[in-house]
Amino acid sequence: MSREPVLQFPDRFLWGTATAPTQVEGHIDNEWTNFTAQDGSNCRVACDNYHRYPEDIDWMAKLGTNAHRFGIEWSRLQSAPFAPLNQPELARYLDMLDRMQAAGITPMVVLHHFSNPPWINSAGGWTNPATVPAFVDYVRQLVAALKDRVYLWNTFNEPDTYACVAYLLGGFPPQRKWQLGQFRRVIGHMARAHAQVSRIIRRDGYAGRKPEVGIAKNWTFFHAYQRFSPWDRLTAFGCHYTFNKFVLDAFLGGWRRRASTFIGLNYYGRVRFHHFNAMIPASGAPVKRLRDFGFVCDDMVERYPEGLEKILTYLQRKLRLPIYITEHGAASSDEAFRERDLRENLASLHRAIAAGVDVRGFYYWSLLDNFEWQFGYTKKFGLLAVDFADAKLPRRPKPLAGVYEKICRANALQL
Repeated sequence: MSREPVLQFPDRFLWGTATAPTQVEGHIDNEWTNFTAQDGSNCRVACDNYHRYPEDIDWMAKLGTNAHRFGIEWSRLQSAPFAPLNQPELARYLDMLDRMQAAGITPMVVLHHFSNPPWINSAGGWTNPATVPAFVDYVRQLVAALKDRVYLWNTFNEPDTYACVAYLLGGFPPQRKWQLGQFRRVIGHMARAHAQVSRIIRRDGYAGRKPEVGIAKNWTFFHAYQRFSPWDRLTAFGCHYTFNKFVLDAFLGGWRRRASTFIGLNYYGRVRFHHFNAMIPASGAPVKRLRDFGFVCDDMVERYPEGLEKILTYLQRKLRLPIYITEHGAASSDEAFRERDLRENLASLHRAIAAGVDVRGFYYWSLLDNFEWQFGYTKKFGLLAVDFADAKLPRRPKPLAGVYEKICRANALQL
């Protein structure tokens, strides 16, 4: 009797989950506090992870994960530029880290995930060069406080998404549109800050284990639906150049590659253009029309599993840095679809590893259904469902959670 094939992953591979503070913590004071999402909701309570993080860490252990990527909210820790860190808020994050260690979960700390303190926003946010030294001071103090507990540092999550949706598409605060100069300015200032804080982390963050530091770059493939449509091909090229090449070069081009010890990759799929229209649900393309075109989509983008192997191979060849898949997931109420998507993408990941790409971990987005930025609570990415209609916000594992648990515990994918 033949056995089903098994794709084994490398020893000490990190299998994790990921969250962001604005999306899960609640009780937060940043530019999202008074923001009203498309579904009429806000993030003021979110998943109440601020109070319920011990329960959520228990869930991580139940899922069999050995890693978790999460953000530390700058606005909680500093009340003004160059101020000392808020000790009660710092103590809460230290307790989180201690509980993760006790559960055998390796933390990856994200320093910036789409949010800023009010005093940064009031001064122009990342369009203002003065934000760079303020951020460097914050990170310097935070590294001194956390170095005994953290060795994986993710400076910026998706700077491309943050700058694009805030200053080109208008979906994120401050909701500016088509401000290409401001988009480029934000990327430039974040890249400068990354280089400076990376030096601090590598110099001051050693506490028995060499620290690792990198950004998390969202990579979306941009293609024309019809290969021979010159205008759609031009649109796709413009998007690729602006959101992939320009951003990657800003953070990792030339001498700046030496500032990173790894590259984080957030990968979800691709966008194809048809008569200048982005053919994805997140841009409002009708689901029926997408199906008529033969597109396979979750509630956000077109799925493109083979693209994961392609981009991993490209990044390995271009940068020669270790890689972490810092985010991958699917937003859908169809659990069979989500399982199929996970399996196809992990198979693509395994092919890249087998071909020699140095991938060291995979973080599923997300641990919890949460506040999905401008979309509110309508996009369900969680391994755990959260009942937002119940004031107690109960968590419940979805079928995919059981699938992921088996993969994590076996360090393998059974086909």
